[in-house]
This record gives sequence, C-alpha cells and structure tokens, in this order.
Amino acid sequence: MTNLERYKSDLAKLIATAEILLASLGEKESKNAGMRGARFMTEYQKWYSEALALIRQLMPARLAEFAALYERDPRRKGIRAENYSIQDWILGVRTVPDIRGQKPFDEFDATGLRFHAQCGIVEAVQARFESSLFDIHQLVQADFFDSELDVARELVRAGFLRAAGVVTGVVLEKHLQEVSNNHLLKVHKKNPTIGDLNDALKGANVVDIPVWRSVQRLADLRNLCGHNKEREPTKDEVVELIEGCAKVTKTLY
Repeated sequence: MTNLERYKSDLAKLIATAEILLASLGEKESKNAGMRGARFMTEYQKWYSEALALIRQLMPARLAEFAALYERDPRRKGIRAENYSIQDWILGVRTVPDIRGQKPFDEFDATGLRFHAQCGIVEAVQARFESSLFDIHQLVQADFFDSELDVARELVRAGFLRAAGVVTGVVLEKHLQEVSNNHLLKVHKKNPTIGDLNDALKGANVVDIPVWRSVQRLADLRNLCGHNKEREPTKDEVVELIEGCAKVTKTLY
C-alpha cells in the first residue's frame, strides 16, 4: 500500500468513527441511564490522537485550531461555554450550579459542539485531499524515500555498508530540509548538513531534546559511512541508521 492509499484509508476510518461518536452523543438511552456520553468518553481519545497525527501531515495549517478545540486554555479566568474544552469534559471538570440549582451552560452540549467542529476539520482534510488542487508533493516524496531506504537495505544485504549509509544520509537530509520548509525555517548555510538542519529545528522548538539527540546520532553514523578516513562502519550501525531514518520520515513533519 502506498502512502497515498494509506492516508485515504486512514481518513475514511476517522470519518466513519466520527459519525459513530456523533451518533452516540445523541443517544437517549445513555442520558437516561446516567451515562451521558459514555461511549464518547471511552473512544474519543484514540480518535483524537489519530486525527491529530493525520492533520499534522496533510493540513498543518489547521493543526493548531484542531488541537485548541480539545485543549483547555491555561489563561482563562473562569469557565464559560465559549472556553469550555473537550479536555475539560474528559477530565470531569464541571461548572457549579447557582442557588437555584441551574448551571450557566450545558457542558455536554458544549463538548458536542467542539467535537462537531473537529469533525468538520477532518472532513475538510478529506475534501482537500481528494481535490485536484491538493499538493501531493509530500506524499510522493514519502513513497520515494521508502523506495530509497529499500535500496539501502539491499545494499546492506549485499555487503556495501558505506554506500547504504550514504544513500540513507541523503534521504535523511532531504526529509529534514522538507520539514524545515514546512515550518518556514531559514537555514542560512547554502548547503546545510543534517546537523545544521537538526539544530535549526531544535532552535525553533519543532523537535525536543530527545529527538534532536537521536537525529544527531544518525548524523554521526552517516558521517562515519561517508568518510573513508574513519573506521569502517559495522552492519549493526548501518541498520540503525536506516531504521532510524525510516522512523524520522514517518514521525517528524
């Protein structure tokens, strides 16, 4: 299955699950049993995590908006309908009734409205994905990177360890450059290295310290493969480089 096919399949599953969850929000049986939103409470977190990852890849411009519908605002002074979040509902945050026993708003309805908005964003991703205007550059590039890494694996099997490492290094460098472009980062060197790009991403808080260190480790392994004056790389080191690069291309956007 190509990356293009996988993304289409994942989107279809997300939308199907969203429809089930939306239906569950209106189930009268759950309300009467005192379990209002029980299914939503159980299954939403998995849906949100998968949707967040897909939006990060396919429509990063809507990522912050999508996440904000879930996350509570740490700067809020009080809880109102307009700033009540899905995360509040999941964590059991509720408003206090007034002296007449009435709440200022229905938390469950507020949660449902925010989830409806999230579903709209996911559907917009699908619409853009299927549109002839959708830029599939990243998807095609991802398939290309997969093919290049398969070539590197074949080179390892044939015993050409340095060549496999160099091929993998090119893939890693191109991917980091693409990530930098996605985040509108400017690296002032004309021909930045893996280390330069990794440092730029860390400086812009695109990657955290553990990811930065793991990429730096991959850069060191690539340099070991590319410099004949150094010792010979081992098979385990080249395999580590290839599989580490594969992980980066699938998780860092």
